[in-house]
Amino acid sequence: MNSLEWQHRLLSPNPADQAWELFHENSKNGRFSTSATDQDVRNHVARLHESLPFEGYPIVALPPALAPLPLSLDQAITKRVSVREYRASPSTMPTVATLLHYAYGVNRECPNQDFPRSLRVVPSAGALYPLELFIHAAAIEGLVAGLYHYNPSKHHLRLLREGDGTGTIAEAMLQPEIARGASLILFITALFERSVFKYGDRGYRFTLLEAGHVAQNVNLTATALGLGVVNIGGFLDRAVDEFLELDGVTHSTIYMAAIGTQGEAG
Repeated sequence: MNSLEWQHRLLSPNPADQAWELFHENSKNGRFSTSATDQDVRNHVARLHESLPFEGYPIVALPPALAPLPLSLDQAITKRVSVREYRASPSTMPTVATLLHYAYGVNRECPNQDFPRSLRVVPSAGALYPLELFIHAAAIEGLVAGLYHYNPSKHHLRLLREGDGTGTIAEAMLQPEIARGASLILFITALFERSVFKYGDRGYRFTLLEAGHVAQNVNLTATALGLGVVNIGGFLDRAVDEFLELDGVTHSTIYMAAIGTQGEAG
């Protein structure tokens, strides 16, 4: 047995049980890795919506003017903490507009005339933007409690379902108390095919990386606005997908965040 095999056995005593190891290996790039051609990508992207349209659902306009950020970037970075308890205090529509825009909003058009897509505030492999943002609003002034979808290119919300679903969301979380008191719960979901059609298994890795970019923007923006925020990875995937009415396979939730008026930091 050579040293590499020995190290492998020490690190991974039951390789057959290590799904993460198989995924990481399958999603590695190699010298002979291939991806879709530029023309194939252009043809494919031309058939896709930049964001799910949810036509027919009521449109809720977001304020075009964003809320000012009182903190500088370095202050937001150093002051960011995970907040798990919130005071009952409503947020405002400008706050919601600011959070969503800096999370995944459009900031410019693509300079490539052959690729007519809007570009966002976060990096995305191939500018394919496989993510969608949903919010559950529990305490937002001027916004009825309910589930909404954010359209970055049009900077508006679609009201998908009225009603306070905090209890249902809490039941789907491993730390249900986080949901209670939060003004807003953000769901980051992924339409994996948008990325994997070009990059294969590597596209799934790119999708997860992109969710991290969005979550960090949310954390820094919320902190700069004086709000508490915590990232949520401990949730029951199928229950959350059912709440959002996603199929859980081609479209599934990969990250969440709770945002509200800070009660206690940790």
